[in-house]
Formats: sequence, C-alpha cells, structure tokens
Amino acid sequence: MVKKSKEDRTEEKELELREKIKEYQDYISGSLQELQASKIPVIVLVEGYAAGGKGSLINELISEIDPRFCSVFNYETVPIDTGVYPYLYVFFRSLPENGKYVFMDSGWMEEAVRRYINGDWDKKTYETNTKSAELFERQLKNNGYVVIKFFVDLDEDTQRERFRQLQKSPSTEWRVDEYDLRQSARFDQYTYLYKDFMGKTSESFKWHMLDGRDATGMRHEAFRIIAETLREAVKDGKYDGKPYKESFPMVAMPLLKDVSLEGKVLDKDEYKKELKRLQKSIGKLQYKIFQKKIPVIIAYEGWDAAGKGGNIKRLAYPLDPRGMKVHPIGSPEPHEKARHHLYRFYCRLPENGTFAIFDRTWYGKVMVERIEGFCTENEWKRGYNEINEFERDMVNWGALVLKFWIQIDSDTQLKRFEDRQNTPEKQWKITDEDWRNREKWDEYEVAVNEMLKKTSTTFAPWYIIESVDKNYARIKVLSIVERELKRVLKER
Repeated sequence: MVKKSKEDRTEEKELELREKIKEYQDYISGSLQELQASKIPVIVLVEGYAAGGKGSLINELISEIDPRFCSVFNYETVPIDTGVYPYLYVFFRSLPENGKYVFMDSGWMEEAVRRYINGDWDKKTYETNTKSAELFERQLKNNGYVVIKFFVDLDEDTQRERFRQLQKSPSTEWRVDEYDLRQSARFDQYTYLYKDFMGKTSESFKWHMLDGRDATGMRHEAFRIIAETLREAVKDGKYDGKPYKESFPMVAMPLLKDVSLEGKVLDKDEYKKELKRLQKSIGKLQYKIFQKKIPVIIAYEGWDAAGKGGNIKRLAYPLDPRGMKVHPIGSPEPHEKARHHLYRFYCRLPENGTFAIFDRTWYGKVMVERIEGFCTENEWKRGYNEINEFERDMVNWGALVLKFWIQIDSDTQLKRFEDRQNTPEKQWKITDEDWRNREKWDEYEVAVNEMLKKTSTTFAPWYIIESVDKNYARIKVLSIVERELKRVLKER
C-alpha cells in the first residue's frame, strides 16, 4: 500500500472541507423560506484584525444567498462624522427586516475600539458604550434576532507580512490604509481591547474565533457555525424574551386621577405676553445649543384632543427649521414593523446641536400596542426597560431628553370631540378611531399610570402638563423647555 504524501493528504483535506462548505452553502441559501416563515432576522457580524480576510470571507458567505434578502454593512463606509449621532445609531439603522440577513464587515466592537484608541472617547465613555453594546445584543436576542459573531484572529507577524505583500503591488497597495498601519504599530493595544470587549459582550451571543491564517478552514468553520445556528433557530422558532428589570434612578409620579386640573387657567393678555417672551428666549437659546452641539429630543404624549398639536406649534415657531424637525408618529410602516420597535426612532434622531420634536413616540409600545393587542405581553413588558435603556443612551450621548404628558379629563375630551365633529373646518381632526379609543379610557389610564411610574427616570423624567386650558399648557411646556435649555447649557 502506497503511503500518501503530506501534499496529497493536505489536498484531500482541502477537497473534503470544500465539499462540506458546499453542503452548508446549500442549506443556508435554502433556509431563507423557513426564516421568512418564522420571521427570524439574522445578523452575521465579522470582526477582527485588518488583513485577516474578513471581506473575502463575507463574499463567500453571501455568494449563494438570494441578494433580495441579504445586505452587507461595511464599517469602512460609515461617515467620519458619526460622532454627531449616538454610538449605536448606525447599527440600529442597519438592522435587517424579519426573515432577512445582514452581514456586517466590522461593527459595534470595531467602532468602540477604534474610537477609544483614536482618543475620541475617554475610558469612562468606552466602558459606558461597551455596556450599551451588551444591552443592545440582549435586546436583539429578546426581540427574536439571531446574531452570529465571528472574530477573525491573526498574529502580528502574519499581519505585517500581508501588509508588505499588498504594498508591493500598485494594484493592491491601496488596500493598506493609514488605519491598518496604525493597528499594526499598536497591535498589542488592539489585542487587549478586542479581548476586553469580547469578554464583556458574550452573554447574549457568544463569539466564535476564526483562524485568519487558514482561509479554507476559516470559511468551513464560518459556514458550519451559521448552518448549525440557523437549524437550531428554525427548529425553536422566533424567540420572544421574557421581561427583565434593571434598576434605574426614578422620579416618583402621581396617578393621573390625583393630578388637579382646577385653577390651571391663564389670563389671555398674560398668555400673549409670556408666550412672546418665551419664544424669543428659546429662539436665542437654540443658537447656543447649536454652538455647543447639544442634541435636544422633545417627546409629546397625551390624550386625544389634549392639545399636543397646538402646543408643538408654539414651541416650533421660534426655532430655526434648519435645526429642528417635528416627527408626527403614526402606525409603523411595513418595513418598520418588521424590525426592532426602536428602529424607526433611531432613524429620526437629531444630529448634535439640533432639535427633534416627536408628536407621539416610542411609548406606543406600552400604550396603544399593549391595549390593542399589536404585540405580545412579553414585548410590552420588556418595553419599559428597553425604553429606559434607549433614553439613557441618548443622555450618555449628550442629549437633553424632555418628555411631556398632556393631561385632560374625560369630560374635556368629550367636549372637544363634539366641537371637532360639529365644526366643518375641524372635522378632519376627529376619526372613528378616536371614538373607539375613548371607549377604552380606563384601560389607557391604567397603562399610562404604569408607564409614568416605570419610565420617569432622573435622567429623562416625565412632566405632566395640565391642559384643560390650552394656553396654560403651552406656557408651562415652554417654561420647562427654556429652563432645561439654560440648565444644560450651564452644565456643558
């Protein structure tokens, strides 16, 4: 019997791995129908060292997947000025719809490590955002996402040799940029931070190490892990995580029935005088907010016909529209409904130094969706914590978050509904849905009381605005906005 040479054995092993890779490829491409039926979104995150072959690996991974159901996120194409948005902004915006894939060529780990090493973040900011990444992954898991995380490992000598080979040829030297060389020069520091980040973000989805020195072996492992993970996910069905509770510093809130609406009336002349003063002041403060690059998020919730629209109009009037946007929030569009419930709000966040005013908000999860049965009990109960985490991330980013609940009683609402219905130019403001919601006043009041209790944090407290007299409500909101703008400007 002729003994096989080392070269023959290597060739046989290579052939065997390629055959297995083809099997895994066929399964992954064929699993799309099952993923769509189960509404399971899949994120494949490929992190690791420069020159490790991440791009080539992703090309192989997507080669057999129908491109209509697959997209690629490339960290290198993220604009330099992502600092004008929160840390997780670009990753929330890149989430796939249910039943689709997104492959990420580097992601939230690379963002954190790079910004820390570049000096954009200090140690405290790095630690805070690493914790946010951990909670982000927990939210993804609880909301049914499958996240498969790879780290392409490479030793220092191999990386340097690959850089040298690439730089030898004019056709490939462009692939080695300044950042790659900086990583090579500070290899030990990157290694330490990569390990640190992975150690802190392994609870919800574990990291899979791939050997970047062996291209075929790396592809085989990646395809195997993806195929096995998808088989398990399809078998178990979309995950709906149980509610969880994290401790937040809270502000005590009264029950709505204990909020007195009597005497909350403003003289018409006094209203006009104070409105003019406040609008002038807020207009001037906007420029200072822009100079200090402070994002401002103002959220309005309240009963139908409570006066949110008129209130927003008086607040928006003095603001330069180039630095302010009002977002009327209705039912989610199909592409929004097929993603994490906070996706559509991340997409509407303001840049540093600008205002975003929300007419209805992310609190729909724990009110309308809860009461109308548009989400599971697990989803709306998790919503309190997910919303608090979201708002804490906004404050950590540097935003001022103001939340107003516009309060009226049932009799006032009925009077305003009838006025709208009987006044031709106001009839567009009243719908059958408004009357249906009114029939569930007691249910909504229970939900609102729970919402106020569980989401009025010290960093993003609720303000209850008495609005039986709309003029009184408008002045109260503008006074709070003026006061809080001055406070945050003084602190920065």
